[in-house]
Amino acid sequence: MANEKLDLKGLSEQELKEKISEEQLRLKKITFSHAITPIENPMSIRSLRRQIAQLKTELRKRELGF
Repeated sequence: MANEKLDLKGLSEQELKEKISEEQLRLKKITFSHAITPIENPMSIRSLRRQIAQLKTELRKRELGF
C-alpha cells in the first residue's frame, strides 16, 4: 500500500469523489481502531492521509481546469 502508485488520470471526477469518501471512511475506521488497540503498522495512517490528499489535489486540479 505504501509504494502503491495511484492512477488518477484514468478516473472520472465522480470516481474520484467516490474514492475520496471511501478512503476517508477507511481512515476513520483505522484511526478509531488504533485508538483502542495499537495497529501493527501505524505508518499506514500516514500513507492513507497522503493518498486522500493526492485524490483531493487531482480533483481540485480538474475543477480549476489544469
